[in-house]
Amino acid sequence: MFESLRKTFSSLIDKVVHKEISEKDLNKIMFEFELSLISADVASHVAREISKDLSKKLEGKIVRRLTNIREIVHEALREEILSIFNLPQVDLVNLAKKRREENIQNTFGAWKPFVVVFLGPNGCGKTTSIAKLAYKMKKEGLSVVLACADTFRAGAIEQLNKHAKKIGVHMIKREYGADPASVGFDAVSHATAKKKDAVLIDTAGRLGTDMDLIGEMKKIVRVTAPDAKCLVVDALMGNDLVVQAERFSKEVGVDCSILTKVDADVKGGAAITLCYVTKKPISYIGVGQRYEDLKKFDPKWFVEKILSK
Repeated sequence: MFESLRKTFSSLIDKVVHKEISEKDLNKIMFEFELSLISADVASHVAREISKDLSKKLEGKIVRRLTNIREIVHEALREEILSIFNLPQVDLVNLAKKRREENIQNTFGAWKPFVVVFLGPNGCGKTTSIAKLAYKMKKEGLSVVLACADTFRAGAIEQLNKHAKKIGVHMIKREYGADPASVGFDAVSHATAKKKDAVLIDTAGRLGTDMDLIGEMKKIVRVTAPDAKCLVVDALMGNDLVVQAERFSKEVGVDCSILTKVDADVKGGAAITLCYVTKKPISYIGVGQRYEDLKKFDPKWFVEKILSK
């Protein structure tokens, strides 16, 4: 996991430590570092900014050859990456639990379920991630309603329904070709009437460049008024992740994200790119096929992974 990024950081530290360098040498090393970041799936403009910021931190310190230079470079790298992840965390499970407590205390008010709309490109693992989150919420004592607003893809309704039965949660669906926004509306109405704690709305996978489908997504958001819009992306998407994250953020808005297939990500740059581009936190990462394999994302864990020898 994250082998390319780990080698990139390790190589930078070794180059700086093992030779007397001038400012000119440092510039060359940082340029090579930038290229290595790009090859590890860090978006080119993100790699450029990281390289630039690090150069500012290291200039002078390295030239003067301070005694503990390895530790200085290591700490500068750690601070730089953590600064990208320094975003208000969004824990969807805890937010749903908080909403339930508010509903219980608000005796005379209408019940308001915690609503999450999931968006993302085709094949990113969105439906599976929703099932994993539903499983996690149920484990925490929350009642969950799934909504299949993907009325376009063949097999989408059956796939989500299969998960719903396995987990033991209710699912709202309609026939293929139905208005996706109406499915979301029905799910929220059902959860409100039955006093269910959370509604997780699955949507059709779409590219951020498909404006007709983006318009449909905007309608779903407008009709369901979600508490959170969660972008689901695949860690193995490479440079396409940048395009998709930027477009979804701009056109629909994103509150948090789930990064899938992290267990198969040998490069590691996707997490950095995702947070830098959206300016929103990664809430969870997918690390396997089981329902239990949805983990809270911990930036410190990530940094330790990529900076370990």
